[in-house]
Amino acid sequence: MTRSKKPSSPNKGAKAPGSQKRKAGARAPSDIQLSAEDRTTQPATKSKRATKGKGARKTSARKTKAAKSSKPNILFRAIRFLVYWGVILGIWGGIAAAGIVAYYGAQLPQSTDWQIPNRPPNVQILSHDGGLIANRGKTGGQEVRLSSLPPYLPDAVVAIEDHRFYSHFGFDPIGFTRAMVTNVIKGRLAQGGSTLTQQLAKNLFLEHKRTIERKVQELILAIWLETKFSKEEILEMYLNRVYFGAGATGVDAAARTYFNKPASVVTLAEAATIAGLLKAPSRLAPNRHPKRARARAKLVLAAMEREEFITPKERKLAMTMPVKAVARHKTNSLNYVADWVMEQLPAYIEDVNEDIIVETTLDLRMQTLAERAISSALDTSGKKYGVGQGALVSATPMGAVRALVGGRSYQKSQFNRATKAKRQPGSAFKPFVYLASLELGNSPNGMRVDEPVRFGKWSPQNYSKKYMGQVSLRRALALSLNTVAAQLAFEVGPANVASTARRLGIHSKMANNPSIALGTSEVTPIELVGAYLPFANGGLRTDPYVISRILTKSGDVLYVHPALAGTQVIAPNVLANINSMMQETLISGTGKKALLPGRPAGGKTGTSQNYRDAWFVGYTANLVTGIWFGNDSGKATKKASGGNLPASAWKAYMVGAHNGMTIAALPGVSAQQLAASRKRLGAEANPWVNPDLLPEGQSAMPEPKPRGFFSRLFGLN
Repeated sequence: MTRSKKPSSPNKGAKAPGSQKRKAGARAPSDIQLSAEDRTTQPATKSKRATKGKGARKTSARKTKAAKSSKPNILFRAIRFLVYWGVILGIWGGIAAAGIVAYYGAQLPQSTDWQIPNRPPNVQILSHDGGLIANRGKTGGQEVRLSSLPPYLPDAVVAIEDHRFYSHFGFDPIGFTRAMVTNVIKGRLAQGGSTLTQQLAKNLFLEHKRTIERKVQELILAIWLETKFSKEEILEMYLNRVYFGAGATGVDAAARTYFNKPASVVTLAEAATIAGLLKAPSRLAPNRHPKRARARAKLVLAAMEREEFITPKERKLAMTMPVKAVARHKTNSLNYVADWVMEQLPAYIEDVNEDIIVETTLDLRMQTLAERAISSALDTSGKKYGVGQGALVSATPMGAVRALVGGRSYQKSQFNRATKAKRQPGSAFKPFVYLASLELGNSPNGMRVDEPVRFGKWSPQNYSKKYMGQVSLRRALALSLNTVAAQLAFEVGPANVASTARRLGIHSKMANNPSIALGTSEVTPIELVGAYLPFANGGLRTDPYVISRILTKSGDVLYVHPALAGTQVIAPNVLANINSMMQETLISGTGKKALLPGRPAGGKTGTSQNYRDAWFVGYTANLVTGIWFGNDSGKATKKASGGNLPASAWKAYMVGAHNGMTIAALPGVSAQQLAASRKRLGAEANPWVNPDLLPEGQSAMPEPKPRGFFSRLFGLN
């Protein structure tokens, strides 16, 4: 077998690899040798190892990658699980919610029967010149139109209570969710999540109780409101019906209660304060908790700025503005008048189904003077005289009440002493006794003897326990001599005295005995003032009144006080005599402290037994005014009599009340008669006055002069 030769190297002359080794080696050229291309076993073995190493690295990488991707896979599966069951639960929850809504919604009346209930009517009581006396009713304020309010007032409410009001459909899912999360975190009911529309639905239709039924029905009704009314109409209804505390329902009532002004003129700072009340009216009332109210108002202003209702500059300016809340609303004496009006209202109109306006005869300036006269007298002299209460009634001669004060403090006592308290008038009742005597033919200059008298078991005495003998009826009335009044009552008959008093306006029960002359039958202040009206108006019977007109807010007139002349109850000649006698009380008698310089006036003091009641009732041609002081318990005062505290307070009021009024003589009394009377009485020393008007130690009456035989025989002084 012939072996072929190994192909020669491409490069001739180049030695074949391993030629040197062959020289030194022992192998013949004929030995078989493998070229690098023919060696398959060794490279294959190396490749396997390499492959094995690479595979291990790949496997390790896959394991590492799988380990790294295991957490995202678990999170993904968890999310998928939650989404799945969330959808499932959402579906079932939606079905359950729909069932609850359907169940509780079915308990509501048919939607076709749903109507907005009328707002509780307000009674606006005005003075005779249009000033506000009070608002009465369940709301405490008027119903207002949105257009009549400053825009920042409704904006303040929206900003702090429901800033998505103009974008939601009655239910705010975002606000509701936020409120629920907050409640869960805090572990208590910190936020409600109700929209203004839901709150309105609750106020209009539902009871204020926290139940699932009420919340579901509230939501249904809120959506109904949104479909029936515009946002502006809903907001207007809300502002007129939401409660702001202190008996105030609606923004107008809130403005009047806390700031004594209508809602139409509140400032931005005041508007923020009102809006802040909605969270907790009792805790945030500016008249009780000013610091809390101010802090809440700052939050409201910040919310208004955030919602771009106001600018930052306006917010800063509002925060510097003072907010002066009324310390005590419904505490001044005007409330006695308002209460009296409301008591009379049913007699004039049957039902109040809408807001009405009651125009009264009251004069706010005179009312202020009257309140000041009573409070000042009690503050300065109440302790001295042991007096705790007072009342005042002032009316025109034709009965229009211009001022009425029912007590010292309406806040402490709402009992109206001017219209309800029955007290003994004492000597303030004597003018009816003297009038009855004059009507039987006696004259002011007729004489009687002031001396001890007895009528059965009754023996009246003068306060001084002294007597002055013969005295004219004019002087006896001026000096309030009890014995003479008792004699006259016995002469004309107690029944005739009672009839005369009743004819003039006294309607309380009166005793049918001679003691009626000393005012032992109880009357009210307004009753006694009413009976004095004929003295000032020419002898006409007329009753005091305060309501002049009633009309609806739209202008429909429901009642007008009739402008009728009263019945003539005193003859002109008799009236002239009684008025000339009543003037003497102020000029020279027990009522000197009530004398009005330069203005004709008549009147009478009154002091009941044991000084329990002190009165002064007097009049001019312009006004008739009565004042009473005493104690509610009937406890005796420290010698408070008609001639001291009441007379001084009467003068203080009447001087101011007559400012700007024309000076006029009393009916039947000419200016010449008055001038003559002044001149005559001014020339005479008259020591016979009320003992409480004299300095300590001085006798009220001088010792009577010894009377001779002829004086006693002919009844001469």
